[in-house]
Amino acid sequence: MIHKSVLCTVKKNPLKMIRLCCFPTDPLGDVETWSESVDKVLSCKAGQIAFREFLKSEYSEENILFWLACEEYKKIKTVPEMISSANRIYSEFVQTESPRQINIDCGTRENITNNISKPTLASFDTAQKHIYSLLARDCYPRFLKSDIYQGLLRRNDSR
Repeated sequence: MIHKSVLCTVKKNPLKMIRLCCFPTDPLGDVETWSESVDKVLSCKAGQIAFREFLKSEYSEENILFWLACEEYKKIKTVPEMISSANRIYSEFVQTESPRQINIDCGTRENITNNISKPTLASFDTAQKHIYSLLARDCYPRFLKSDIYQGLLRRNDSR
């Protein structure tokens, strides 16, 4: 299996590049389907990378990073791993003044804070649903209009 390395230059800023590498097949084969729904973007590794780059350009990368961390968290099988991961997610994204603090209501933040000492696999569900809604309603439509996505579409069409 050959891994391809794809470098896409965004039209307006030639110095801004998205690196999509280490994929068994061309990662941009699905780029047109990303316009169908935010789920299509989030279910594809290349889509996640492109969406993350867009969010980074808007200074809101913490949203997709939190959402992805929650997806990984739900796959945890052991209690010690769950406790460790929950504390990492809390200190990175939820705790007030955390480095990548997400924008959630104070009730949700307080609920997570009060229960972080005994986390469950559902500990971050409310916050994750809120962030997903923000991504879907607010960020995703702008992503579809962005130079990043439009550049990837043009690159895909020119093949």
